[in-house]
Amino acid sequence: QVQLMESGGGSAQVGGSLNLTCEMSKHHRTSCMGWFRQASGDAREGVAAIFTIDGHAVYVPSVEGRFTISHDNPKNTLYLQMNSLIPEDSGIYYCAAGLTRSGSSCRLNPATVDYWGQGTQVTVSS
Repeated sequence: QVQLMESGGGSAQVGGSLNLTCEMSKHHRTSCMGWFRQASGDAREGVAAIFTIDGHAVYVPSVEGRFTISHDNPKNTLYLQMNSLIPEDSGIYYCAAGLTRSGSSCRLNPATVDYWGQGTQVTVSS
């Protein structure tokens, strides 16, 4: 059974940084992994995804230039470095695996994700 274990959420001030980590169960591999988030009362949205074969990353425009997604293949671990945080970044962040893709571009569509982590809370305050 695929397991995704997130860590690293918490609270930060506006302009601060947080780093999220997601460990995937050892014997499972997937070509597309990503991060999604859900604010209270809102739908879940894709934040960033990475094609683990060549490292090609995609981002939602609102985080472009501030967030960086990366994947460590030997450790089978996904990361999200979040800088220049703003209050709108607050929400529950979910690690995801088994995203669909077009070539090396993974799709940020929550409806087509195969596996989800349990989520970790991120709160940004001014």
